[in-house]
Amino acid sequence: MISEDNFPNLLRDRLWHTTSPVRYQMILESGYILPNPPIPDQERWKASKGRDLFPYVRFIGGVSLFEFKQFDPESYSDQYPLSSWREFVPYRKTWGQSVWIEINRQMIVEGFINSEMLLNKWKQDNAYRHTIMPYIEAAHLGPIPREAFICVFRCGNDTEDFEEVLV
Repeated sequence: MISEDNFPNLLRDRLWHTTSPVRYQMILESGYILPNPPIPDQERWKASKGRDLFPYVRFIGGVSLFEFKQFDPESYSDQYPLSSWREFVPYRKTWGQSVWIEINRQMIVEGFINSEMLLNKWKQDNAYRHTIMPYIEAAHLGPIPREAFICVFRCGNDTEDFEEVLV
């Protein structure tokens, strides 16, 4: 369900990984969300210009996660106009459909970097050539096992809302 501010309520205050349906099948087959799955760079987000310009989470060898804590899309976009969150929410238009996997924080404590810590690390590393979505992008260093999935939803141009998918 979409809220008054046109942001999906389902995504608020939870931890998510989003991917394409094809990549979701790869996740199910391997049993893990991998930090560096076997897909060509030209199919990855902002990877066409090489490692020096990879998104920060990929650069540090992590899995990119979203945590929309008390998220207000309008004020966030005003404050961080270069953040590309709208590319992913509610679904990636180039994919036609996105799969959203809710992650159990307690099961990924080891290796988890919350969004505030990630932003601080980005600054400490002077990694300004690498993109980051401040305060909404988190990371997990290492694979995330399927057992850490709480629920899975899909959303796309063929659905009006988020539809639950069997894990």
